[in-house]
Amino acid sequence: MKHDDYENLNEGSRSQMRAKRRKTNLVLNSLIVVVILLIGIVSFNIFFSNDEGVADQNDVGAEKDQAAASPDKKDDSQDSDKKDDSQDSDKKDESASDEADEESAEDEELADPIVTEGGSDANVKQTIENPEWKPVGTTQSGEHNTVFDQNAVDWQEMILAYSYATGIDKDNMTVWWNENGGAPNTAVGTVSQKGSDQTFRVWVEWVDGEGWKPVKVEELIQNDKR
Repeated sequence: MKHDDYENLNEGSRSQMRAKRRKTNLVLNSLIVVVILLIGIVSFNIFFSNDEGVADQNDVGAEKDQAAASPDKKDDSQDSDKKDDSQDSDKKDESASDEADEESAEDEELADPIVTEGGSDANVKQTIENPEWKPVGTTQSGEHNTVFDQNAVDWQEMILAYSYATGIDKDNMTVWWNENGGAPNTAVGTVSQKGSDQTFRVWVEWVDGEGWKPVKVEELIQNDKR
């Protein structure tokens, strides 16, 4: 074999070896890249699935906590509503009681009559007036004409006014006298309770559509119409 042929053979062998190494290196590098990618994919899947699992567990735990806390909140809300309703009811009761007490006190104050010594003549012991006296009502309509007739409706309504002012039941009352009070649509009656010497002179006036209204009551020293 010639020297040049030997060198060419050696050179060819070296070229083949280098080519094989390059192929081998390329394959190894490719495998390394593939392995790295696989490792990266697996790691990402593991990490992402763990995050989702933790998040789901947190959500489930939060829902359980809310479910557990919800009855207490409802109970607290119901208790609060009951307390508010109870307080409102108590306030209303207290308010109604206060109003009733005020009205009762006002009624008592307004019901107190004004009593003065003496009256329209020397036979009057004391005069009683009450600004809260009201008309006794009437069944009459149209223009009113005072009628001093025991069978007339007007007369009977005067008796009701005398009873109202004195507190004497009309069925237990003796009417000693009933006459005009000195002006149109006025009257004055002398009355007493049956079996009693206490005698009253009652002054009334007519209110259109409402009936006879007491004006004043005079307690007499003695019955001047007996």
